[in-house]
Amino acid sequence: MPAPDVPAPRMAAVVYQLCWRELVRFFRQRNRVIGSIGTPLVMWIIFGLGLDRSFSAGTSSGAASPGFLHYYFPGSLVLILMFTAIFTSISIIEDRREGFLQSVLVSPVSRSSMVLGKVLGGAIIALIQALLFLSVALFLDVSWSPGRFVALVVLLFAAALMMTSLGFVFAWRMESTQGFHAIMNLVLMPMWLMSGSFFPVPALANSSVAQMAVHWCMRMNPLTYVVALVRELLYAQPLGEDYWTASTNTNTMVVVVGLILFFATAVWISRTRISGDMR
Repeated sequence: MPAPDVPAPRMAAVVYQLCWRELVRFFRQRNRVIGSIGTPLVMWIIFGLGLDRSFSAGTSSGAASPGFLHYYFPGSLVLILMFTAIFTSISIIEDRREGFLQSVLVSPVSRSSMVLGKVLGGAIIALIQALLFLSVALFLDVSWSPGRFVALVVLLFAAALMMTSLGFVFAWRMESTQGFHAIMNLVLMPMWLMSGSFFPVPALANSSVAQMAVHWCMRMNPLTYVVALVRELLYAQPLGEDYWTASTNTNTMVVVVGLILFFATAVWISRTRISGDMR
């Protein structure tokens, strides 16, 4: 049975309350705050320093490679954004177990408002964590300008909305946080590794069958285009001709389409009945 029409101010209030609840819940749990930013930071330092001299991606201008510590930074930034955004969706499972979600479902509020409130809260948390890590870029050779910074913040927020929506889709039908962690770790690490964060997308020219398979897997990964845009906004020099890169317009279009698709899927799946829900 469809929910009755709710005035726009009431819907906005529901979105705000759900969003604020996500923020308060996350930042009250200091272990989650530290863990979501600490692990990628340690990985960036260890891998960046350990592989710095053994990595060479080259640039389109023929300049020397900046090193792995430099190359790996955009991927670490996206890793923090992705893990924080995805795992804030655990609150859906906790809310169902505590009975809060059922009270929201039986209230005269549209599912899109409920999804927007949860997703918006998770995305803001992920953006805050990413911006904290971005301060490390002050010690790197980054092309800073007000326009680039604003564009980067907008991009990170759009990516956070996209990834939080994806987390919502997986969490909605999960009955335990342990199962959610297991599935997400199985999905997220390959998704991140195949995004150009850890190594560039190989070009098709003179590639082996295995490299061609890797190439197309990476091109079908929406996170690849997020990482490419982050790298483009941070660094002035694009990668060399041995590696594939999409145009700025293509990267932007994929991120926008991915955001719309994932959020629409989250709204759609929130309308499905699962065990324990009250309708």
